[in-house]
Amino acid sequence: MATYKKKGYKPSNKEEQQKQVEEESTTAEVFNTLDEGAGRTETWVAENQKYIYIIVGVAIVAVLGYLGYERFVSEPKQEEAANEMAQAQNYFASALNASGAERDSLFTMALNGGEGKYGFVDIIDNYGSTDAANLATYNAGFAYLNTGNYQEAINYLEDFNSDDEVLPALATGGIGDAFMQLEQPEEALGYYEKAASMRSNEFTTPKFLLKAAITALELGQASDAEEHLQQIKDEYPETPEAEQVPVYMGQARAAKQ
Repeated sequence: MATYKKKGYKPSNKEEQQKQVEEESTTAEVFNTLDEGAGRTETWVAENQKYIYIIVGVAIVAVLGYLGYERFVSEPKQEEAANEMAQAQNYFASALNASGAERDSLFTMALNGGEGKYGFVDIIDNYGSTDAANLATYNAGFAYLNTGNYQEAINYLEDFNSDDEVLPALATGGIGDAFMQLEQPEEALGYYEKAASMRSNEFTTPKFLLKAAITALELGQASDAEEHLQQIKDEYPETPEAEQVPVYMGQARAAKQ
């Protein structure tokens, strides 16, 4: 473990002097590998949101399949809600692969409906007691997040409830993303930390630990950032997030000196 050295610290012997030179050299090399602006949290959030949306789409399809399997036929209202949900979900899935105005239009239709079918908001309003409406609440939150309606995203994602292994953490992390876009990093940090602690798995936990670390660095909380990064390194060393740990760990340690 690295030992904290106060500003102005001078090594007492040649061995310590050499060690300090090597540490400073390593940190410098790490910083030199960074692309311009790589440390900007908003850029990182934007890049990772796309990946999360893709996973969200896959998860939604899986959940819908499960709901259908659980005998919607025996519950007409559930079946009706699921049928309405299918078209909205198609719009959502298509939006993930679109860009520009087409993308925004597809997300809007997913929210508000099209082709004579309800959107997510209508399903929530008309089938509020169903599982489909709960899932529509989740979808609507991410659709609003993806179209820049951050407060609406927060409202819907806060209303989502599930015992699933992945979806609750993604919803909570999505709230953190919305607060980041609203330039409220203190609130975002709390939600990222909460999302990381909700489940222990190699997908959501390291993802939100890294977001928490980056946000903590932006807030000047280097010790907290280092703690989150160390957890990724120790507990999730094979994940994509672990590959980024050295870069941000170098920043955290430099900020403490």
